[in-house]
Amino acid sequence: MLILQGATYTHPNRDLLFDNLNLTIHKQNKVALVGHNGVGKSTLLKILSGNLQLSAGVLKTDATPYFVPQLFAQYNEDTIAKALGIEEKIKALYEILSGNVTDANLSLLDDDWTIEERCATALKHWDLKVLDLNQKIKGLSGGQKMRVFLAGMMIHQPKIVLLDEPSNHLDIAGRTLLYEYIKTTSNTLVVVSHDRTLLNLLDTVCELSKNGITRYGGNYDFYLTQKRIEQESVMLGLKNEEKALRKAKDVEKASLERQQKLDARGKKKQEQAGLSRISMNTLRNNAEKSTSKLRSVHAKKIVEVSAGLKQLRTEISDIEKMKVGFDHSLFNRGKVLIKVEGLNFTYDNTMLWPEPLTFSIGAGERVALKGANGSGKTTFLKLLLGQLLPQQGTVTNVIVNAIYIDQDYALINNELTIYEQAQLNNAGGLQEHEVKILLNRFLFTKECWGKPCLALSGGEKMRLMLCCLTIAMQKPEMIILDEPTNNLDIQNLEILKSAILAYEGVLLVVSHDEYFLRQINIERSITLI
Repeated sequence: MLILQGATYTHPNRDLLFDNLNLTIHKQNKVALVGHNGVGKSTLLKILSGNLQLSAGVLKTDATPYFVPQLFAQYNEDTIAKALGIEEKIKALYEILSGNVTDANLSLLDDDWTIEERCATALKHWDLKVLDLNQKIKGLSGGQKMRVFLAGMMIHQPKIVLLDEPSNHLDIAGRTLLYEYIKTTSNTLVVVSHDRTLLNLLDTVCELSKNGITRYGGNYDFYLTQKRIEQESVMLGLKNEEKALRKAKDVEKASLERQQKLDARGKKKQEQAGLSRISMNTLRNNAEKSTSKLRSVHAKKIVEVSAGLKQLRTEISDIEKMKVGFDHSLFNRGKVLIKVEGLNFTYDNTMLWPEPLTFSIGAGERVALKGANGSGKTTFLKLLLGQLLPQQGTVTNVIVNAIYIDQDYALINNELTIYEQAQLNNAGGLQEHEVKILLNRFLFTKECWGKPCLALSGGEKMRLMLCCLTIAMQKPEMIILDEPTNNLDIQNLEILKSAILAYEGVLLVVSHDEYFLRQINIERSITLI
């Protein structure tokens, strides 16, 4: 069981991330932790794992959680054994087996005589049997690093497992193993993920937002249904409040006009009655007070309705506010733009692909590039873009303007601020206010225009990149997306999906996320073996 009470976390720079969170996760619950990028999901997992301390509040747990991180850079200089936290235990086992039976070694081993056997079984299960526990993490691919930490679940046999984007970098085979684990384990799970297939295997969704944690009983599809109902309610409330505001203004106008007519009629009668100047002034002041009071009553009503309207507008989904689109393709659909014949490449005197590649891609096609980790997908993309020359076969590519969007969003210059990056792409000579309007449209408000691009999350960089393409008024003939779903939250995935669906040029996507590929209407795939 995991219990958070009054949990508050403040960054070292004193910025408050979240305040007074309360959460209870019972034994064998399988929980998806969702929320926008930057809301604190990964930080909360680190707190639950004990890797970060709360600024205030209480964390209670009846077992030590096992944590699978999203990023591995901090482990690069560690061996696999050290990264998994078993290095000292393995060394102690070997020392004992070699005859060095000391109290220190026995204490380190702690009667865990099957540790070596479990390691071998776990590495084999996650298809890592070729790895040595003493080799360093930095020499592994992203997929291998993730599998190493997933193997740690079998090695440590924890009762509570915390997973931060566990399907990142995994190929289809790796994802299949992960999904099977999620389905069959009796462990308590807390998972941060954008992988819809994985999320639908979990029985509870907890949404982290600026308002706290909201619990939804059911899988991710159930959660989306509930959110859709909530959003429809907000939109209905918005229409009603807008109607109420118009009515309040109409009533105010009619009331004031009626009061002014009554005042004018009264004044005329008073003049005809020949009242003294003092009496006339008194009656006029009373009329003005009456009108002022009427104005005040209606103004208060309008302020109240306007405040409710403003609050409802803040609750409208950001995706509803932002519309993304691309210009039409320059080529007629079906025209052959890329032709690959007998293509291959050599590494260490060995051909990368057992069979040379031969295929073509036409205008408007949506193609997925698939293959296991290490099958040469990155090399293939470099050959396609002309960054590498074929050592066998040919690549004919008539596309002039291709945009390659990698996992790190290298199109964004980390040395610039958000506004500077936007202006860097302003080749069309948009006015300053037009650039700022577009930044707001892509959810970059005035407060963050001076923020350095280096500090942006993956989702924020993706949105800024789409904004820059809009500012530049580019008409890319081909877009290549390299693992686009890595490091994006659900909201930013929906934004990216919306942009891709509006695009009419050639789309080539490297991804193991079958759900995402179906969402963006991929028509066929090229599989590297």
